[in-house]
Amino acid sequence: MSLAATLPRTPRRVLPGFGLSLGFTLAYLGLIVLIPLSAAFLKTAGMSWDEFVTAVASPRVLASYRLSFLASLAAGMVNMFFGLIVAWVLVRYSFPGRRIVDALVDLPFALPTAVAGIALTAIYSKNGWVGRWLEPHGIKVAFTEIGVFVALTFIGLPFVVRTLQPVLLELEPEIEEAAASLGANRWDTITRVILPELFPALLTGFALAFARALGEYGSVVFISGNMPMRTEITPLLIITKLEQYDYRGATAIAVVMLVASFSMLLLINLLQKWSRRYHRI
Repeated sequence: MSLAATLPRTPRRVLPGFGLSLGFTLAYLGLIVLIPLSAAFLKTAGMSWDEFVTAVASPRVLASYRLSFLASLAAGMVNMFFGLIVAWVLVRYSFPGRRIVDALVDLPFALPTAVAGIALTAIYSKNGWVGRWLEPHGIKVAFTEIGVFVALTFIGLPFVVRTLQPVLLELEPEIEEAAASLGANRWDTITRVILPELFPALLTGFALAFARALGEYGSVVFISGNMPMRTEITPLLIITKLEQYDYRGATAIAVVMLVASFSMLLLINLLQKWSRRYHRI
């Protein structure tokens, strides 16, 4: 036996060494992510505390926070429920037109946000296809908080569906049959067998949909009506500040949104980590 055969073989990697790959990774993330974000914090650092509080805690700004976060949270929760159903149907069932339905899920990805906003406004306005049936019942969607929720739900659905589909593909149907053979009813199978396996992916999909909705602008600006203290979202308020050349005020509001988003994502990541550790025990 030769000496080369007895030596441990190192796995062959397609990319160059770890140091070079890590350097490219950090440089790319620094240029694309860290430098732009740090610029917002540095711009805000030049403000005094009183100026910062005035910029980020005025009644108009607080109203925009409330609408943006609550509508994004509600849209994420709705997408988490219905996205699970859509992903389940696409993975578990074969039916005519399934490829078309699967392609429709990606439509909010491909559709320009302004086009989505115009389309939703046309559909849910007083004379729209759906709005004309809702208006007589006192349900007004366009130019209300409900319209903001509808737009955020529309753009967030693909994130949940596409996150769940690979996990469902790996989840063998035999485990459902095994649970049924052991006497579990459908509810027990869902809550004790299926959901624990899908919970980390559900949280990931919710986090992506929530983050996407929180920063959405184009599809919301048309259907919301942009009424201060009522239907004005925070991204629109930031744009308004920039148009008024109030760069410090705009970056201060952006910093608050960044910190809140990072905190929410950190909490969700901790929940995911806890969930994986809990289900290993």
